[in-house]
Amino acid sequence: MNYGRFLITLISVGVEIYVWLILARVILSFLRPRTFNPIIRFIYEVTEPLLALCRRLLPGPALDLDFSPLLAIIFLEIVKYVLINLVQRLLL
Repeated sequence: MNYGRFLITLISVGVEIYVWLILARVILSFLRPRTFNPIIRFIYEVTEPLLALCRRLLPGPALDLDFSPLLAIIFLEIVKYVLINLVQRLLL
C-alpha cells in the first residue's frame, strides 16, 4: 500500500469534512435551532476553536456579517495544499 497516497486522501477528506461542518454551522446560524440537540452541539463544539481564532484575526463585524467561516475555509484550503505538497515531496 502506498502510504503517501493514503495520507493525501486522509488530509483531503479531513479538510473536506471540516469545511462541510463549517458550512452546516453557517446554515444553522440562520435557522437558530435549539442547541440541546447533540448533533448541533457537536457541530458548534468542533468548529468553534477555528472560528474563534478567525474572529480574533478579523476586524470588527462589517454590517453584522461574520466573515470568520470564509477565512477559516480559506485557511483550511491553504493548509491542505501545503500538507499535500509536503507529503508528495517526502513520500512520493
